[in-house]
Amino acid sequence: MPQFAANLSMMFNEHEFPARFPAAAKAGFKAVEFLFPYDYSPAEVAQWLEESHLQNILFNLPPGDWAAGERGIAALPGREKEFRKGVDKAIEYALALGTPQLHMMAGIVPADGDKAAHRKTYLASMKYAAQALAKHQLNLLLEPINTRDMPGYFLSTQAQAHELREECGEPNVKVQMDFYHAQIMEGDLVETFKKHFKDIAHTQIASVPKRNEPDDGEINYEYIYKLLDEMGYQGWVGCEYRPKGKTEDGLGWLKPYL
Repeated sequence: MPQFAANLSMMFNEHEFPARFPAAAKAGFKAVEFLFPYDYSPAEVAQWLEESHLQNILFNLPPGDWAAGERGIAALPGREKEFRKGVDKAIEYALALGTPQLHMMAGIVPADGDKAAHRKTYLASMKYAAQALAKHQLNLLLEPINTRDMPGYFLSTQAQAHELREECGEPNVKVQMDFYHAQIMEGDLVETFKKHFKDIAHTQIASVPKRNEPDDGEINYEYIYKLLDEMGYQGWVGCEYRPKGKTEDGLGWLKPYL
């Protein structure tokens, strides 16, 4: 049976961030993920996890200036020094929180940008981050994001992510398969998951097209959950969706899996 983790950046937004931890635990979750912990100290976040008896399974490296629209800097030439400082900061948090894997956001690149330069920068960032994380037995995750929600994002398909992962050659580089993003960009979810299964370390779910609870929309998630079990998937399934209303009111889909 799949293991589900609440995404606290999207779910339980009727509560302030610290209160989302006990709310998730009360709803039956054993683990959580979130975009960023950096507005709080490592000790604070670790305390919220401990008090609610939750694991943190994932968060992102610092993304650049999020408020200004940046969505990562790993593929942006000229930002290498900032990126490396961000890796150090993320590792500090991961060690304090017991987080086993970190996601490296690629960034938005201009349509007329030098594709070769962005690719070269991204690969160099990946290798640097992977080697830094490996010293602490941490995995580095790559996540393709659909270009409808995030126009210009450097990494947009599972095929592209796995090609870059292979070229990098670091064994602790893995890929996230967010079924929401993959359905929008590629479709053919089952065969794509089977093809790349051994190098997929994390999955995420949401309805398509509205990114709400996974029991709605065009993806048959009951079929996907059976596939995960049949394949022996050992990772977590992150619930990265926007509840239609109060989070707790939309969790009926989860009850059979708790």
